[in-house]
Amino acid sequence: MGEQTGAVARADAIVTFTAPRPAHIFGSLTNGPTVVAPIGSPEEAIVSSLQLNVTTPADIAPLLAPRPPAANKGNFGHVLVIGGSVGKAGAAAMAGFSALRAGAGLSTIATPKSVLPTVAGFHPEVMTEPLEETEAGTISLRALEYGRLDALVEHKTVLAIGPGISRNIETTEVVHTIVGKYKATMVVDADGLNAFEGCAEKLKGEGRTLVITPHPGEMARLIGSTPAAVQRDRLNIARSFAREHEVIVVLKGHRTLIVHPDGTVWVNTTGNPGMATGGTGDILTGMVAGLVAQYPLRTFEAVVAAVYLHGLAGDIAREVMGEQSLVATDLVKLLPQAFHRIRRAAREGLVRIGP
Repeated sequence: MGEQTGAVARADAIVTFTAPRPAHIFGSLTNGPTVVAPIGSPEEAIVSSLQLNVTTPADIAPLLAPRPPAANKGNFGHVLVIGGSVGKAGAAAMAGFSALRAGAGLSTIATPKSVLPTVAGFHPEVMTEPLEETEAGTISLRALEYGRLDALVEHKTVLAIGPGISRNIETTEVVHTIVGKYKATMVVDADGLNAFEGCAEKLKGEGRTLVITPHPGEMARLIGSTPAAVQRDRLNIARSFAREHEVIVVLKGHRTLIVHPDGTVWVNTTGNPGMATGGTGDILTGMVAGLVAQYPLRTFEAVVAAVYLHGLAGDIAREVMGEQSLVATDLVKLLPQAFHRIRRAAREGLVRIGP
C-alpha cells in the first residue's frame, strides 16, 4: 500500500480472482482495467484482516431499485442546504440541485438574503429560504434568532452545511451552533469543516449520523497537520478521526475512503483527475445528502453509493468532454448515465476497476 519506488513494469490490464488485494487498489499497477473474476468462492471465505472493502456496482445496486408505483416526493426525503455567500452562490446551488438529481424528493437552500435571487435563478426545482446576513454577505448570527432556523430544520430529513458558506468569523459561530444544536442527520463540507480548525473536538456524532467530506487540506486543518502528512497516511488518519469523533469520514482524493465510526473502510475506485476542478465537492455534498435522505435507515450504504456514483459520473464526463474541459456541473448532467451503468454492471457479475 506504500508509494512505489524504483522501476515498475505496468501491465496493460490485470485479471485477479475472487477479491482484489490492497496492491490492486492502491498500487497503480496498471493504466488499464483490473477485473475481479468470480470463481465460486463462498462469501464467508472473503474476509479482510484490514477491514477494507472495495465498492462495486453489486454493493449499491439494491439502493437504485425501481420505485413503488404509488410513490410521492414525501417518500424520498427533504434536504436542507445551509450555505452560500456573496461570490459563492453557485456552491450552494450545485449542492441543492445535486440532492434532487441523486433522487431526493425535495431540496431547500437556506442562504443569505442578498444571495437568494442568484441561488434561486439556477434551478427552478430547488426551493430557497432567506437568512439574515453580515455586512460581508455571509450568514449572520441573527439568522438564529426567534427560532427562525429551528423552523427551517424541522421536518427536514438531512442537513447539508458548508458549500459556499465562507470563513467569516461570525458565520463560523453559526456553523458551530448548528452542528452542536441540531441532532438531525447532517453532512458537513468545505468551509463548514474549516470552521472547526483548532476546535475539532466540537465535531462529534454522538448518537446521530454526522458525515464529513474533507479533502486532504481540510482534514489537515481539522487535525492540525499538513496535507502532505495526511496523504502519507490517509487510511489511518481517516480511521482514527472516524472512531474518535463518531462520524462517517469521506476522505476525498485518489481512492476516496469512506470510513464508518467502527473503523470499517470502503474504498472507492471511480473518479479521475479531470474532477480536480471547482465545484465537484459541492456536487458530492448534495449527492450524499440526497442519497441519505432516501435511505435514512441505511445511511452508511447511501454514503458509499453517493461517492461511487459521483466518481462514475466523472468518468463518464471524461469520456465525453476529456479531462481538461470537464466542469463540475457535467457530473450532474451525466448522473443518469451513471445510474444506468451501475445497474447494468451489477447484472454482469464482474467487478471492473479503472478504465
